[in-house]
Amino acid sequence: MCTSFRGYSVKAPHDLIAELKPTHHPRLYGTAGCETWSVRFSPDGSHFAWSMGYGIVKLLPWPLTSKDGAEAGCSEEKTLNCGQMVWALAFGPRRSIRVDVLHQKGRDHELLLATGLNNGTIQVWVVSTGNLRFTLTGHEAPVRDLVFTPNGSLTLVSASRDKTLRIWNLAKKGTSSHVLRGPNYWVFRCSISPDSSMIASVGNLDSKVYLWSLRSYTFMRHLTYDHERTMASCDFSQDGALLAVASYHSTTGWWLDLWDPYTAELLTRVEDCEVCAYRSDNLLTSLSFSPVGLLLAFKDYRALQIWDLEQDKLVADTDHGRTGGVCCAFHPHGGVQRWTSEILESSSSCSKP
Repeated sequence: MCTSFRGYSVKAPHDLIAELKPTHHPRLYGTAGCETWSVRFSPDGSHFAWSMGYGIVKLLPWPLTSKDGAEAGCSEEKTLNCGQMVWALAFGPRRSIRVDVLHQKGRDHELLLATGLNNGTIQVWVVSTGNLRFTLTGHEAPVRDLVFTPNGSLTLVSASRDKTLRIWNLAKKGTSSHVLRGPNYWVFRCSISPDSSMIASVGNLDSKVYLWSLRSYTFMRHLTYDHERTMASCDFSQDGALLAVASYHSTTGWWLDLWDPYTAELLTRVEDCEVCAYRSDNLLTSLSFSPVGLLLAFKDYRALQIWDLEQDKLVADTDHGRTGGVCCAFHPHGGVQRWTSEILESSSSCSKP
């Protein structure tokens, strides 16, 4: 049931594509505003977005032409000035291989980028022009996560420190959001099952995972832990059979759990058994399933690691010299080699300036 990766000897890949650096110099350590909290690839793989601090989001065409070009910028890149610290990014619409093509037919919406801000608002931008389409209001605290449903629609789910999730229909202007209430703590992350039927959410010090029905907008069940944990992140596998959950505690290190979301059975656990001298070293901050195959990337404050679930072993372990990374993302296309290189690109972009 419980395993550890301690003792594994995994070489770090050497195919870093580029290191994207913020325009502004970092502030003194411990002050907010200059961090990169989110990176995302567009569903078709044509764009890459990262929140570079100071309320600025960079929207870059993908693939990057060269390391020099990435640093110097190009005419096609766009700079979105959100005016507030940006916690979350999400491209939409998304399409899943699990959803019947007939249900997606006729939903050829233009590509949008949603940004979740520190003041609780959500801005929705048109990717092709970089123009602000509209702003969503309702949350009363920072929007920590955003995700579009993978059924090709313009349904957006947001998670906030105001202890709620909201479901928005961006195809109908002026429609009020559905509010999901229940957690007693900040909601950090949310994920949507590939068939767009279920939402999973996790929050600070809550020691449980919440599962919600996206069809009836109601609570379904908890996945519970027997002692206090900070629930940091969650993600569904592409077939919907697994839900990965990241959590940590200052005295016991981090856990990475794989659940069956339909039976609430804990299938396996990877545990970081080494308790570090500083609390921040114990944080497991982000995880992401590969769009194809059973690869799971996870990022703590020491390294980015990639776990091949079918072989049950680490296939990449890197970034030990880049402390402070908080997010990672897979590119939607390509083989294992390309996933690895582009995850490295994402993680390098995530390092705090």
